[in-house]
Parts: sequence; structure tokens; C-alpha cells
Amino acid sequence: MMKIMMNRIEIHAPSYNYRMAKRKFADELDEDELKDLFIDRKILGRSARIASYRANGRAVNSEDTPINHELNRRLSDPKNEPRSGSSPKRKIDRILLAVEICAVIGVLWIFFRGVQTLNRINREASESMILPTLTPTAIISVVVLPGGHTPPDESGTASFNEAEIPAYLRSLIVQGSSAPLQIPEGRARPIRVRIPAINVDAPVNWGDDWNALKNGVGENAASAEPGQAGNLILSAHNDIFGQLFRDLDQLRSGDEIILLTEKQSYTYTVQETKIVQPNQVEVMSQTADATVTLISCYPYLIDNQRIVVTGKYN
Repeated sequence: MMKIMMNRIEIHAPSYNYRMAKRKFADELDEDELKDLFIDRKILGRSARIASYRANGRAVNSEDTPINHELNRRLSDPKNEPRSGSSPKRKIDRILLAVEICAVIGVLWIFFRGVQTLNRINREASESMILPTLTPTAIISVVVLPGGHTPPDESGTASFNEAEIPAYLRSLIVQGSSAPLQIPEGRARPIRVRIPAINVDAPVNWGDDWNALKNGVGENAASAEPGQAGNLILSAHNDIFGQLFRDLDQLRSGDEIILLTEKQSYTYTVQETKIVQPNQVEVMSQTADATVTLISCYPYLIDNQRIVVTGKYN
């Protein structure tokens, strides 16, 4: 079918020509399409004449006519089959569909990662807001040896000797000395000390400040564990609160110092005895060998120096 529209020829391809499924103007057809169009119209014209002959009784055997041969050839020609798969528009549609699918997958991945990151940030923020349980740390005085006190008066009363401490540190040390010290969890420590040569058998308290030494022998918080490398430091008074270390000056080399823990005992032997000034804190330094150091005020009832006895673990 052909008709004139605005000086242009509008052409409708036959229904069996799949390549011409879309209506086009003549100037929009390529050479192959125009050729196919004219062949189609010629075949249709001949088919119409054959139909007319049949109607007038002049029918012929149409099966072997060139028209049918051509028609069959055209219908069986692969190039006349629908080309939906090779259509550029369909290719573009498929590409766009693939892009959209990739975009959706990308958005889902970003969302998933964002949720994971948010959860991690919230978890870290929650953990950072949980304050750890603080373990009290001992305030260790390194300016003066423990055990210092004023000479007892006629009633036997004495007090902490602030004169031994530098003036700018006195308020700090006095305030810190009243704070109770916590024993580190799992620490092995002596609970009793025995010195047979001078008849000492006393409990050992944790800490060596003024309050701790009121109740007996005190262990310095920086001490090594019994039987282990380092310096285990014990202090007690010599003329107040039981006078536990009054006779340290009578100890001789080889005398035993026995420390008892909850599980076993450790025996040290005396190596040295010396008199030092209250500020000679180097006697409390840690050692390479397992050492015990006993400290007390000296001389008896004067208390302006310290007596220091050291022993080695057997």
C-alpha cells in the first residue's frame, strides 16, 4: 500500500516481511529495504492475479510457480526473521538494565557496610564510656626511710616525725600516709616474720606508714615477693608499739630471718648490719638477688637514725 503524504511516500511493508515491521517513510529506508519492498509488492501483485484466474476458472498449479518459489525463499531466508536480539535499542536496554542492577547491588553493599561501620562506632563508643576498675596504687615515699618517729615521752607516747621530711612535702606525705593500701591480687606475700636469734615472731601487715606500723611489722609496697629476685623490705619500731625490732643491732652474720606465706616458708641469712641517716633511701633499692631488708629507728629512745639489716635467701 502506498499513499502520498506531504510530498513524501509513506510505505507499509507486507505483514510477512518481518524486517519491515515498523512503519517508515521511503527516504528512511536503506537500499536493501527498498529492494525487498519492491519484490514484496511484485509478489503480491502476481498473487492477486493468480487469485483472479482461479476465480474465473483459469487456475494454474501455483505450487511450482516462480512466485511461490520466491515467496518460499523469502520466508525461509534467515535475514527476514525478526532481529529483535540484534536491535541496537534492545542492546542499549540490556546495557541499561545491567547498569541498574549493578547500581542496586552497589547501593545495597554501601548500605550494608554503613550499618556495619555504625554498629562498630557505637560499640567502641559504649566501651569507651565504661570506666575501668581502678586499683589503688601505693604512694611510696622515697625521701625518707620508714619507721621515723619522735622519741617517746615519759608516758611512752610518740608521734610521726615530720622534721625528717622536707617542708614542701610534709602535707602531701602526711595526707598520703593515712590512705589504706590494697594488696595486689594474686601476690604472694609474707604474713609472719620470725627471727629466732632475737625472739621475734610477729605478723606482717601490708604497708609501712604510721598506721600500719602501729599494728606490727610492715611490708613496703615496692617489695619483691618472698624467695624472688629483688628487695623485700620490712619495718617496725624499736621503742614503741611492741618494740618488735628493738634488738636488730644484736643480729650477727648467719642468723636466720624466716618469712612465712600462706603456703610455705622462706629462710634468709643475715649478711650485713649498718646505721644510716633517715634520708638514705638507697637501702630500699631493688637487688638482683633475693634479699630481705629490716629497718627500724635507732638508737633506742633517741630515734634520729636508722638501723638496717640485710639478709640473702638461702
